[in-house]
Amino acid sequence: MPEIEVTRADVEQFLSRFTVRLSDAGGSSEHLVTLSGSDWDRLRRGYRSPEDLIRATFAFLLEREARTSILESFDVSQVPTYFPEFEREIARHSD
Repeated sequence: MPEIEVTRADVEQFLSRFTVRLSDAGGSSEHLVTLSGSDWDRLRRGYRSPEDLIRATFAFLLEREARTSILESFDVSQVPTYFPEFEREIARHSD
């Protein structure tokens, strides 16, 4: 699995932006991800920080698709559109 490096890029009142760098033997990619305050409140159980949740989100995605298939830019709320099990699985991994 690629190495996952998460950096909080910007924080606004209701939205945080993160830069995520994925690196493996085949290269690296960079992704811009947003997380709303309401999504953080709903999904935070078991995660110490938003960065931990973003890291877990990418681990979830990488279990299902190649690094090169992950969108360059997205909001965490979009993940269940592609993977309906996301919220259930992300809560399970936080335990």
